[in-house]
Amino acid sequence: MRRSHILRSVKKRFKCTMDSSVKRMKEGESVIDPKSTVGGGVADVYGEDRATEDQLVTPWTVSVASGYTLLRDPHHNKGLAFTERERDSHYLRGLLPPAVSTQELQEKKLMQSIRNYDVPLHKYMAMMDLEERNERLFYKLLINNVEELLPIVYTPTVGEACQKYGSIFKRPQGLYISLKEKGKILEVLKNWPERSIQVIVVTDGERILGLGDLGCQGMGIPVGKLALYTALGGVRPSACLPITIDVGTNNQKLLDDEFYIGLRQKRATGKEYYDLLEEFMAAVKQNYGEKVLVQFEDFANHNAFELLAKYKTSHLVFNDDIQGTASVVLAGLVASLKLLGGNLADHTFLFFGAGEAGTGIAELIALEISTKTNIPVEEARKKIWLVDSKGLIVSSRKESLQHFKKPWAHDHEPLSTLLDAVKAIKPSALIGTSGVGQTFTKDVVEAMAAINKKPLIMALSNPTTQAECTAEQAYTWTEGRAIFSSGSPFDPYEYNGKTFIPGQANNAYIFPGLGFGLVISGAIRVHDEMLLAASEALANQVTQEHYDKGMIYPPLTNIRKISAHIAANVAAKAYELGLATRLPRPADLVKYAESCMYTPNYRNYR
Repeated sequence: MRRSHILRSVKKRFKCTMDSSVKRMKEGESVIDPKSTVGGGVADVYGEDRATEDQLVTPWTVSVASGYTLLRDPHHNKGLAFTERERDSHYLRGLLPPAVSTQELQEKKLMQSIRNYDVPLHKYMAMMDLEERNERLFYKLLINNVEELLPIVYTPTVGEACQKYGSIFKRPQGLYISLKEKGKILEVLKNWPERSIQVIVVTDGERILGLGDLGCQGMGIPVGKLALYTALGGVRPSACLPITIDVGTNNQKLLDDEFYIGLRQKRATGKEYYDLLEEFMAAVKQNYGEKVLVQFEDFANHNAFELLAKYKTSHLVFNDDIQGTASVVLAGLVASLKLLGGNLADHTFLFFGAGEAGTGIAELIALEISTKTNIPVEEARKKIWLVDSKGLIVSSRKESLQHFKKPWAHDHEPLSTLLDAVKAIKPSALIGTSGVGQTFTKDVVEAMAAINKKPLIMALSNPTTQAECTAEQAYTWTEGRAIFSSGSPFDPYEYNGKTFIPGQANNAYIFPGLGFGLVISGAIRVHDEMLLAASEALANQVTQEHYDKGMIYPPLTNIRKISAHIAANVAAKAYELGLATRLPRPADLVKYAESCMYTPNYRNYR
């Protein structure tokens, strides 16, 4: 029914009601309905005032030609930036102060407000509040102030937000699928208001960053990741869906917390766990189709490898902890060759940490070496060594190793400490993925400096407190010779009059562009060669100016341009491998990627 018809109908009913009331008053009758609220007024049609707390009422809402709902719709709200004409045509008169602002002025005001907070978590909460009331302004801030706000909406602050998620929880973001929904996950997916979903980030909260099992409160990670898919990669916000799968938690502190928002039970494992995941993956494909990207995020090692192996041949899936981390680290290694000299095959790599991140990076390095030198991957792996909690992974330990560690068990005498491994293996690069802070001790870093003219040290564990060493330590202990990068950001450091800018091997360089490349090409599977293509595209964005400052990653201020190049490279590989469905192939994939990117500028309304 058209709006004018609705208004005429309402006016007619109102006139009839008023005429009837006036007539009753003249006849001396009371016009207060006995079913009205306690103080008179509107009749209690739905029995809400007369209902007891244990009776059910229907939450009806009726809105006729009102702009009030528009102001509370984060997808369309512009706040004071609604124009005079829009205020008239959308019934906003009186609902806003008379001033008309611009999006740029709103951005300036909010950035000043956010900078006034001293506590990063408070900045995070302010940003989340903004996203819930004005989506386009949220992304405008994030895109234009990416280096300042990325550590707020993502690591390291998002880790603290997940730890305190129950306490700061205001309204749900994304979908929560728990064991209670077993057998009806497809129905749950259909409850989500958006239908054209292109990217899903899903976690079960068992291994959040370096913080461990945070259960249902791990939702902060999918929400943060998808904000970056939009801000950095250009995927539309409405095409993104964050999901937490709640199978319980083994974190007793959370189970005892009265504010915990998840299932209060120990984690389900085995068949019960995998049956739920199987139903979830089938429902996703049934509801959203073949081309929806499912990114697994912060699953524990034993499940992460299992799920990736199981679904990579039947679904469009990607594990950021295994594949995204590997791709961004490989990009840094390829870029660092300009400083180190030679090619990857000329160098030896030592990892401290042999979980999903460490083994994922190692495998992609081996694949890149194999691709460039035409040697078997098995041979390329011999350039790469891993140390876990029990020491150097060697052949004599093979029987007791988890399956994903076995390819890295080389012939060597057992060594129990990282320092012994550094001295024996003599690596060009030391890569930390242990999740344990301060494990690159002064002795270890000095040993690397004694072996190499320019030791490459990558302390990748998140958040900052879990980094294997700090930028200051790496530069000081190597007398300014280190090429350093980390997982979480460190401030520039001055040593002997020279300012070093630490590189950040942040997955945010890779996954937004990679995912966007899959979306714009309509890819149906993720292939390892696409990860190599993403790494090469990122490495190619590092210029001589960056190298002069000791950087092996480009600044994040250029991330939208970087993401467009990564997306183009990934899409090109998808077309080359016959995995792309969006035909015909665009002539210029970089320009096509840029043209498809979401922009957060306000739209004008009729």
